[in-house]
This record gives sequence, structure tokens and C-alpha cells, in this order.
Amino acid sequence: MFSELLTKVFGSRNDRLIKQYRRQCAAINKLEPAMKALSDEALKAKTQEFRDRLEKGETLESLLPEAFAVVREASWRVLGMRHFDVQLIGGMVLNDGKIAEMRTGEGKTLTATLAVYLNALPAKGVHVVTVNDYLAKRDAEWMGRVYHFLGMTVGTIYSQQPNEEKVQAYAADITYGTNNEFGFDYLRDNMEYDINHRRQRGLHYAIVDEVDSILIDEARTPLIISGPADDNTELYSKINDIPPLLTRQATEKGEGDYWVDEKAHQVYISEEGHEHIEKILTERGLIPQGQSLYSAQNIILMHHLMASLRAHSLFKRDQHYVVQNGEIVIVDEFTGRLMPGRRWSEGLHQAIEAKEGVKINQENQTFASITFQNYFRMYEKLSGMTGTADTEAYEFQDIYGLETVVIPTHKKMIRDDQQDKVFRTVDEKYRAIIEDIKDCNKRQQPVLLGTTSIENSEALSQLLDKEGIKHNVLNAKQHEREAQIVLEAGRPGVVTIATNMAGRGTDIVLGGGINKHIDDIKNNPDLSEEEKSAEIEKIKAEWQVEHDKVVAAGGLRIIGSERHESRRIDNQLRGRAGRQGDPGSSCFYLSMEDPLLRIFGGDRMRAIADKLKLEEGVAIESNMLSRMIESAQRKVEGRNYDIRKQLLEFDDVQNDQRREIYRLRNEILESNDLSEMMTNLRHGYFTDLFRTYVPADTVEEQWDLSTLGTILKSEWGIDIDFAGMLEKSNSTTDEDLLKALIDECDRIYNDKVELAGAQAMSDFAKQVTLQVLDSIWRAHITALDALRQGIYLRGYAQKQPKQEYKREAFSMFETLLDRVRENVMRILMTVRIQTREEAMAEQQRAQEEALARAQAQAQAQAIAKAQEEAKRKVVHDDEGRELSFTGISPAGVDLDKIDWRGVSRNDLCPCGSGKKFKNCHGHID
Repeated sequence: MFSELLTKVFGSRNDRLIKQYRRQCAAINKLEPAMKALSDEALKAKTQEFRDRLEKGETLESLLPEAFAVVREASWRVLGMRHFDVQLIGGMVLNDGKIAEMRTGEGKTLTATLAVYLNALPAKGVHVVTVNDYLAKRDAEWMGRVYHFLGMTVGTIYSQQPNEEKVQAYAADITYGTNNEFGFDYLRDNMEYDINHRRQRGLHYAIVDEVDSILIDEARTPLIISGPADDNTELYSKINDIPPLLTRQATEKGEGDYWVDEKAHQVYISEEGHEHIEKILTERGLIPQGQSLYSAQNIILMHHLMASLRAHSLFKRDQHYVVQNGEIVIVDEFTGRLMPGRRWSEGLHQAIEAKEGVKINQENQTFASITFQNYFRMYEKLSGMTGTADTEAYEFQDIYGLETVVIPTHKKMIRDDQQDKVFRTVDEKYRAIIEDIKDCNKRQQPVLLGTTSIENSEALSQLLDKEGIKHNVLNAKQHEREAQIVLEAGRPGVVTIATNMAGRGTDIVLGGGINKHIDDIKNNPDLSEEEKSAEIEKIKAEWQVEHDKVVAAGGLRIIGSERHESRRIDNQLRGRAGRQGDPGSSCFYLSMEDPLLRIFGGDRMRAIADKLKLEEGVAIESNMLSRMIESAQRKVEGRNYDIRKQLLEFDDVQNDQRREIYRLRNEILESNDLSEMMTNLRHGYFTDLFRTYVPADTVEEQWDLSTLGTILKSEWGIDIDFAGMLEKSNSTTDEDLLKALIDECDRIYNDKVELAGAQAMSDFAKQVTLQVLDSIWRAHITALDALRQGIYLRGYAQKQPKQEYKREAFSMFETLLDRVRENVMRILMTVRIQTREEAMAEQQRAQEEALARAQAQAQAQAIAKAQEEAKRKVVHDDEGRELSFTGISPAGVDLDKIDWRGVSRNDLCPCGSGKKFKNCHGHID
């Protein structure tokens, strides 16, 4: 109440910020005539002038009015597009490291050029982050023309790009790419063994397009680089047969084997279910008779079972994933786009592969991972743009420290947002939607029908086919045609079904998009300038007729077939209509069988419907119902926020460790001389080893020098007579013994350096340290994941799971550093360094031994062959006489008692003939 009163008197903070920005707009507008008077060359020269002024001490803020005026003029000359004042305000918001909320069609792409150009002047690199490769390439080419005109370089990164190209793209002043690719490149850079193969050159400034999609919707999904782990693929197939044999509980306390919590997206096995499952597993020979499912040896089996239960009960085909070319491809729940290459972790992906009967791929071990939350927080300056951020303003501020500023529209919005229509059943709802589309069709009003899943979009598509209504379907399965379908969506009478926000980033223009057609004409070398102008005028005239038809019919009609969990996604769908002052309308059709209403408040709504005694096909339209739906969405948004916040709190622990490991890794990678680091590692490790058996501040009787000496000799090849040193002098202290050990370790290591050469040994130490660090870090990540999954059980012991996780994770990190140090020392202290002569002599010996082995093998094979032949046919000697391997030889030897296997070809034949074996019984025809 008081906050509303204060807002009325003083205005909101957003209003006050907009007033400040408008004052700066006036300063920029005053510079416009001066910029228009400049020649192209003089305008281009401004970039170098600004860079020179920065070097002399000016700030970006002092350059802003002039720089913005330069970009506005360059854009007009190159693209024929002039920034409106509201776009200048958007550019200032982005430059201040805030989020600019701009309505659909207000020109976010053009707005970004202002802040991008200004922040690219220091030549530290600006990253423009988009949601897909298509938008990254489109915007880089489109807006790149402005940057190139002003003398700046532009690069684009994409998946599967050759490393040399990617390095070049990051070296540009401005780099476009997807959030996934920027994040993965950061992880890849921290896995490289050669400094020249690293891609990114620092995280200076980023503008995130569709910032809500990237920093909110995808925040729960960490980026993971992984490799194959142990192969349990056969077990997934065996376990896949079990869920269909189990009974799902209708209620949490009801009868059955397992309960599906749709709100939490989890599955829980009941007591009755445990017994039933153990019986099934025992019958199938998967666990021994009488053994519990929760025995230590059955942990992997339990892991597989839970993954299979989730796959069968929570993940639906054509909603959460599609089967494409014999593979399971994840569908993004917020955008409806396919995510090829992405895999669910914790065995879930393999369980779904088993369920769908496709090839089961091996589980993976995580090599490196990071959340988008922690990746983007590493940028020195971060900003973002979207049409719908205000509902998540608190989360942007709380997690990322980003303030949201709502930018006024260039023209007043006149879209008619109608009351939700709620029906009893899905069938009733679908019939009402079809009738609405029929009505629009009669008036030639274009319709965009939004759905929440591929399954729903295809069901509605079939109903439209039955009615003979032509339409386009835009979902994950048709993503190749996405841009073309969106271009056509504003034409008279066109009906487009879109899954969630598929097609986001491309405006729906009333009358249809013609820019691409115009560009094709402009780039046609077969047409003269006059012909091009005539063609373009013709297309524009045709478009104007189509545009006027659509406006007369009421503009674009938005129909939502279901409310999404998030109000923001609904607002994004609505925002497709009413762009730049265009007419339009929107309405959501719901049913009490929709997941959102069923899970969150369905009983209350059904009670209302029963009281009203509604006839079939009649919708409920009431403010109270709308508030209940909004309340349900707020609940889900709050739960999802808690999940993201919790994920971040846990990931922050790993992030602190990740930063330290990557800092150490980069220090090693960038160093040309590791001798000092190796000395510190060596002294530290052997001092700790010594103090394990000879603790400080103790007397000789408490020392275990015998065990210490045995370990040093057997494991390290270090032979020091500690007992002799003590006998030799009564004044010998533990420090003297330690010094003797350290000196001996230094001597051994320095001898190796002398043999190998200082640089060669340093390079070897670098590779060894990096490989050991990476190997142990990967195992540590797996251990942290396992710790996190089980840490909630500590709550039953009245302990704080988060605090316990932090404490144990820190202890594990200390152990990791100790293991790295020990493993590096084990390799460097025990490796045998060879001189060139020794290496060549050893190589010669190895070759001679290999040759001897080959000869012996060939000889053995020949004898074996001869003996085999002897069994099958008669053998003749050189004089043509038959030789028998049985009976008595002419020399009186019993041939049956001879062991022919040990006879070499050049030995005398055992038959007593006096001939060599190869000319007698070993003769081969």
C-alpha cells in the first residue's frame, strides 16, 4: 500500500531511469546533423579516433553520445534503418550492464549494435549471445555490415567449427554465437594442453539476447563435457522390462508399488513396491535370494531401476523427446526446439533408449561442467535483452545482479488481450479452438496457435485437417523450415501452429515478410538498377494490399491452447501480436484436464464448475478463475526459482574449486619454466611424508624411522641411513634428518634434469602435471555429484545438508590437491631418463629381440605344419623314399616314442638317419 503511494508521488524507479536516459537521448539527437554531414570515410575514421581518445584517458561513458550517433548514422547509410529514441534508451540500458525489456518488434537486434560498438572500442572482445545458430549467423551477417562499415571485425562461432576458425572468430572485435557454444568453449579451453589451441581471450562484455530463455529457463541444465564410463548397457535392457510389471499408486498413500510426484518430477518406491521389486529381481537372477535391494552391492542396480521408472512414468515421447534416426533427441521444454547432442545424465537417457528400443549408448563420465549461471557471472560486464523479463526481475537481480528496465514502446500497443476461457475437458477446449480458427479464417485473419508440446500440436493439426483448414506446423520436427513458416505466418488467412516459442527471434509481419525477397532482387546480377527498383516497388505494393487486408481483419490472432508453467512464456506467445502499434488479439483456451490446472488447483476449479452447472462446451470466464490460474503459475515459478537457486548454491561450492583448478591449470600452461613450482611440490610432499613418521616437537623414541626408510627405499628408490646419522652424532635433530631427505630428493631430481636438459624436463613436468590434475579433477567432479545426490539424507540426522556439503567438499578438495602432488612426484621422481646412446642401444636390442621372436615363431609354425601334414599324408625324403612317423625306423629307433614338437628344422632327425630333420621327417613337399 505504502509502496503504491510512494510510486504515485515520486514515480517508479523505472520511470526515473527512463527520464535520465531521455536526457542523454537529447544529447545524441543534437549530434545527428553533424554526423549526417560527414563523408563515409570521415564517419569510418571515427572508430580509430574513439580508440585514440580511450588510450588518452577518456571513458566509454564520455564517448557514448558521439559513439551512439555514429552507429545510428552508419546504420541508416548501410541498412536503411535509423534507431528510434527508445532504441537509443535500450542501448544505454545495455551499456550500463542491465536488462532491457523491449516488446516484440521493437528492434532489439538493431538496439544491440549501439552497446556492442561502444564496448568493442577497447578491443577486448564483445560476445553477442543468441539462442540458436541460425540467429547467430543471421545477426552477424545483418548487423555485421554496420560494424564492417565502421572498421570493426566480426566473427561467428558454431558447433563442430574447425579450431583455427574459432580462434579467429574470438580474435574479432565482436563475436556472435550461442550460449551453449560460448560455455562449451570455456570448458574446452580449460582442458587444452597447448596454449595456442585455446579459443577465448577473456570474458570482457556480453549481451545476451532472449536473456530470460538463457539465464532462467536453461539455468537448471548444466553444460557438461563427458566421455565414456563403465559399460552397463546390457543391464538397462534387463531393467527396462520391470516398470510395466509394477503398479502405480493413484495417491501418495494409496496401494501400489510406486508414487509419481508430478510437481517435483520424481518417483518414489513404496514399502510394498520394495518387496515386489526384490521378488522380481530375484526371479530374474539380478539379485541373490534373500538379498535386499538396498545392499551396498546393489547400488548400481537401484540407480538403473530409478532411472527406468522415471523414463516410463515421467518422460513422454513427442513431448520431452523425439525418436529421430534411431536416436533419442531431447526437446527443449521452453522453446520446443530439438537439442541434438544433448543427453540427460544419471542414466536417464540410457533408460529412455531402452524404453524406445533404440541402440543404448554408454553412460558418460563428466570431464568438465559449469552452469550458465556461473559462466555468465564471470563476465566483467553483462547485459541482456528480451520481450519478457519483468516477471523474473527479482531473480535477475538476486542471482546475476542485473536490474531490469522496461523500455517504452515506440508506438502505443493496441492488442486486445481477452479473458481466459476454461472448459471441463480437453475435447471441449479443442472444439472451441477450431471454431475460433474457422471464424478467423472466414475473415482472412491470420492465426498463431500456441501449444506446449509436439504431441498437442500434432493433435490439433489432425483436427484442422479434418475440417479442411490449411495450416503450417512449427515444432521441433520442422525446425529446418522455421524461418520460412514464420515469414508466412502474417499473411491473410494463414494458420500456424507453433510449439511454445519456436520461431522466436523472427518477427511475424502483418501481410507477410518481404525483406528476404527484396534482398534477393537487390543481389540479382541479371537485373539492371531500373528493373530492380521496379520489381521492389511491385512487391511493396502487393505487400501493402495484403497488409491492409490483415489489419482490416483485426491483425494477428494469438490462440493459446494451454497455459504454460511460467507466465513469462505465455507473455512471449501474446507478444507475437500487436508489434509496433499493429492491431491484434489474444486468448487462452484451457481445460480442467490441463496439467497445470490438474496439478495445481484442479479440485477447486472443478468444484466451481459443478456449482455453476455448466453445459457441455460452455466456457467459464471469470476474474476469480484467472487469478487462480495466475496463482498456480506463481507457485510453479516459485518452485522452479527455488530449484535454480539451490542448484546455484551447490554449484557455487564446485565453482570456487573449479576456478582454483582452472587458475592453477592456466598458470602451469602459460609458464615456460616450472622448476620453482616442482621444487615447492617436491619439498612440500616429502616434508609431509617425513612428518607422518617423525612428527614435529617429538622425541626420538616416538619416531618411526624404520617404516619411513622402508617406504622411501621401496616406493621411491631413496636410500638414507637415518639410524647411522643418529649414531654418528648425538646432536643430530629431526630437522637434520629432514634436510638430508630434501637434499637427496633434490639430487635425484637434478640428476634427471641434467640428463634430459632443463627445458625438456620442464616440458615433461608440465604435461605430467596437467594430465594428473585433469584425471584427478574428473574423478573429483564425479565424487562431488555423488555427494550432492545423497547429502539430503543428512537432514534426518538434524544436520544442514548445504553446510555438510560445503564442509565435505572442502575436505575432498584438500585431498585432491594432496593426491595431485603425490602422483606428480611419483612420476617425476621415479621416471628413468635415458641418454640418446642408451635409447638407441635399447631400441637396437628391442629390434633384435623382435626379430628373434619372429624367426622362432615362423620356425615353430613350419614344424607344426610339417607335423600336421605328416598326419594327413605320406612324407618323402630327398631320395623319394616314404617316411613313416610310426613304427621302427631303419636305424632301429621307435618313432612312436619321439616328441616331434621340440625338434628344430636344422637339428639331426631323431629317427637316426644322420640327416637334418628338414631333409628327413621334417621335409615339406
